[in-house]
Amino acid sequence: MPSPVLHVIGARPNFIKAAPVVAALGERGVAQRVVHTGQHYDERMSDIFFRELGLPEPDVDLGVGSGSHGRQTGALLAALEEEFTASSPRSVIVYGDVNSTLAAALAAAKLGVPVAHVEAGLRSFDMTMPEEINRRLTDQLADLCLVTSPEAVGHLADEGIAVDRVHLVGNPMIDTLLANLDRFDPAAVQAAHGLPSRYVAATLHRPANVDDPATAARLVARLHEIADLVDVVIPVHPRSRGTLTAAGLDRHPNVHAIEPLGYVEFVGLVRGAVAAVTDSGGVQEETTMLGVPCLTLRPNTERPITITHGTNRLVTPDEVVPAVRKALEQRHPVPRETPPLWDGKAGPRIADVIIGSLGE
Repeated sequence: MPSPVLHVIGARPNFIKAAPVVAALGERGVAQRVVHTGQHYDERMSDIFFRELGLPEPDVDLGVGSGSHGRQTGALLAALEEEFTASSPRSVIVYGDVNSTLAAALAAAKLGVPVAHVEAGLRSFDMTMPEEINRRLTDQLADLCLVTSPEAVGHLADEGIAVDRVHLVGNPMIDTLLANLDRFDPAAVQAAHGLPSRYVAATLHRPANVDDPATAARLVARLHEIADLVDVVIPVHPRSRGTLTAAGLDRHPNVHAIEPLGYVEFVGLVRGAVAAVTDSGGVQEETTMLGVPCLTLRPNTERPITITHGTNRLVTPDEVVPAVRKALEQRHPVPRETPPLWDGKAGPRIADVIIGSLGE
C-alpha cells in the first residue's frame, strides 16, 4: 500500500473543513490517514461531527485533551512525531489555526514531510491571539499554502512566501455548508430544545472574551440587555462554561444556555436566528452565506471578506445592544455577492493541488 496523505484534525472547525478534502481525495483514489489529536474531546464537540459530516472514523485518536498552550502543544508535538515516523506520510494536511495545526506542521517539517495548510494567509494582525501565532508560523512551515480568500494571498506575499507555494482554492467550510443546506432546519432545533421562534444565536469562547472574569461579566451583562429585547440562545462551549456561569449567564429568564450542538443542529440554530452575536471565525463565514446579520464581539477579524462580501460587522460590547436592536427592525440582509470561489468546489480544487504536488 502506498504511503498515505495524512490529515491532522483536532477541533470542530477542522472537521468541517477537512470533510470535503477527504472526500475529494478519496474519489481520486489517494491513500489517506486521518489523525484526530483529541484537542476537542467532548462528544458534542468531536464525535458527532464525524458522524454528521461523513468523515471516516479516525485511524488514530491521540487523546491529547486540554491543557495550557505549552503543555498541550508539547504533548501534540511528541505524539505527532511518533505517528508520522510510524506511518511515513507523503504529505501532511493541516487545517485552520488551532494548536494541533501548528504542532503538526512543526513535527512534519522537522521530519522532512511536506506540509499543506488549508486556510492559509488569514491575518487578524493581533499577536495577543494564540490563533494568530499559530497561523503565521504554520504558513512559514507549509510547502503549500491553500488560501480561502483573495486578501490572504497578499498577506502571504508580504511575509515573503514564494508565489509558487500559494494557491487560491476557495473555502472548504462552505463546501460543507452548501452540501448540507437542506438539513439545516431551524424549526427542528427549536422543537428539540424548547426554544422560541424569534431569538438571537450567541457563541462566546475566545480567551480575550471569556478567560477574565470581569470581561466575561461585562459581556454577560450585555447578553442580558439583549435578552430584554429578544430571547438569546447560547450553546456554551466547554472552555467558557465556568466563567460565563459564574458571571450569571443563566440568571435571565430569556437566556437559554444549552449544551454544545452538533454541526447540523448548530447551523440550523444560526440559520433561524434574527442575528448572531459571536466571537467565532466560522460563524462569521456561515452567516455570510446564510444571510444572517452577524455581530462579532472582537476588535479585529482575520476574515474581512465576511464584512465586504457578507453580513458581518465588528462591534464593541457597548455597540452590540444597539446593533441587535437595529437587526430586529430590519429584514435579513442578503449579500450582494458571495466571496470568490465560495462555490462548494474547494475540496476538489484542494485535491487537485495536493495530487499535483505529489507528482501524480
